[in-house]
Amino acid sequence: MTAMDEQEQRRRRLAAWRGSHRVLARRSTDGTVAEGLAALAAGIGAASSTGAGSGFVHDPDDAVDVYGGGVVADLERRVAWLLGTEAAAFFPTGTMAQQVALRCWAGRTGNATVALHPLAHPELHEEGSLGAVSGLRTVHLTSAARMPSAEEVADHPEPFGTLMLELPLRDAGFVLPTWDELEAVVAAARERDAVVHLDGARLWECGPHFGRGLQEIAALADSVYVSFYKSLDGLSGAVLAGPDVLVEEARVWRHRYGGQLFQQYPAALSALIGLDRELPRLPSYVAHAKVVAGAMAEGFAAAGVPWFRVHPEPPHTHQFQVWLPYDVEALDEASLRQAEETGVTLFRRWGSGAAGAAGLPPGVSVTEVTVSGAGLEWSAEDVREAVGVFVGLLE
Repeated sequence: MTAMDEQEQRRRRLAAWRGSHRVLARRSTDGTVAEGLAALAAGIGAASSTGAGSGFVHDPDDAVDVYGGGVVADLERRVAWLLGTEAAAFFPTGTMAQQVALRCWAGRTGNATVALHPLAHPELHEEGSLGAVSGLRTVHLTSAARMPSAEEVADHPEPFGTLMLELPLRDAGFVLPTWDELEAVVAAARERDAVVHLDGARLWECGPHFGRGLQEIAALADSVYVSFYKSLDGLSGAVLAGPDVLVEEARVWRHRYGGQLFQQYPAALSALIGLDRELPRLPSYVAHAKVVAGAMAEGFAAAGVPWFRVHPEPPHTHQFQVWLPYDVEALDEASLRQAEETGVTLFRRWGSGAAGAAGLPPGVSVTEVTVSGAGLEWSAEDVREAVGVFVGLLE
């Protein structure tokens, strides 16, 4: 497909998604620049759902930030309080935040080796950044599509300074361990004198699975990174949270890495809106994702699909995968036609999946399903009916 063809397909997809009257998740990236700016202004000017402070999500008459401060500092304080950490620092990207965190820990432990999963974000999606930019070395404790076990942590044959755990492990299907397994893994790392860093890009929605609050989850680790655009629908940005001494050092490295931006108030404001509006609703999204996933499985079975998988079933968060034995192009076209012809967006983009992700067999394509506010309107019967229509478009 040429660049022009891909651009035309992108316009077609956006038009179909924007025009759908029923979707499982509305995304800010489907909107226009004008709509995004209007939503940001309206969100800040509206009353806070918590009723804290001035009564607004953030005082709309506050001055803009300049190299931090203002709304950025407000966001940092809010996240440190939510996670129960001493301090937090705002970064323009999660990639930078984690590189800085792992680099700082390497200096403090004297060991530049990081143990992480081969499906973790730095290994799959960052072009070898940990080694190329930060001089770190990575080792893998398991190749199974799950978090490493305590035994695998304890038995690894060489030392490592930091254990990085991605919660949930996105490319394995947004999977999480049990709370007891997570505690045991952290304890095994401590026995090896390793620090623990949480890649918590999607940490916000992990509480229902663990039956624990954010502070209790974050307290297991020495540092935590969280994102604002994945679960909270912010514009961009991330926070690194942890002890004062680590965060102060991280601020120095943030400047060295080019992350000390002149103004960041649009991203910081959108993050505060997400914390105020979306964070309290995430448990309801997680609960309804189980309903949606179960109905999808029933729909595929009723439609006579010879093989499929909803993974994991039930979902651990408000996101999960669907696997089907068709090529990507056919699945993308059926998904797009369903949106265009019926006004229902059930699936978005399909792919072949990360190499070895969650044991994905050859010839099987995968898509990620997210259930958020708009998805709460779907009944199980709505889902089953939409699956039947989608399968019909594949034939």
